[in-house]
Amino acid sequence: MTDAAGRSGDREAGRQPIWARPERGTRGPAPAHSREAIVAAAITLADTEGLAAVSMRAVAGALGTGAGSLYRYLSSRDDLLDLMTDRVVGELRPYPPERADWRDEMLLVARQQLRLFRAHPWLVDVIQRPSGVGPESLAWFDNCIRILEPVRCAVTAKFEAIALMTGVVSLFARNEAAAGSPSFAGVDLGAYPHLVAAFGRPAPPTPPTDLFERTLRSLLTGLLTSPPSDD
Repeated sequence: MTDAAGRSGDREAGRQPIWARPERGTRGPAPAHSREAIVAAAITLADTEGLAAVSMRAVAGALGTGAGSLYRYLSSRDDLLDLMTDRVVGELRPYPPERADWRDEMLLVARQQLRLFRAHPWLVDVIQRPSGVGPESLAWFDNCIRILEPVRCAVTAKFEAIALMTGVVSLFARNEAAAGSPSFAGVDLGAYPHLVAAFGRPAPPTPPTDLFERTLRSLLTGLLTSPPSDD
């Protein structure tokens, strides 16, 4: 990813979102590749080698052309990341079928998000880019707002709930990628009596629970149906 100064410079120059610009500049030779092909090559590279491997030069190499040729279609790597993000968000279509309870429907949306993060692990690192809100991302937000129409609360609370839901899904995706229990091998726990007691206490038998579902249901219910505070 580019640094904050670079992005700030783009904004100061009045950079239009990539979706508001034509597919390529009006000057130069006839295009050898489409924007579609460039984005597809970049996504394949990110999926197989990670986000750090995605550079204008590397994508150009995958297409068998020079890096300079890509600048006929894109002005920066930021443009490329924005297009990649929106393209894979489009994989969330078709949206889950309507459910009688909005919580059930939002849970389906969240599970769909989690599958997307599993398919494209790099997405967790770029999904929050403010410049990356393209047509597919807006369509997804629009669908979430449709689901939440029956909920009687401020629209700002709904946007906050959607954002926090995405954050929780991202957290689960990151934890899956770094799966494994913490190891205290070789560590003297003598100075940590509460940890020693906790690990030494047998866990009571409990029915298996879906932590993902429980977390999301609690979050959405707490944020959107709790009575307003008197403060």
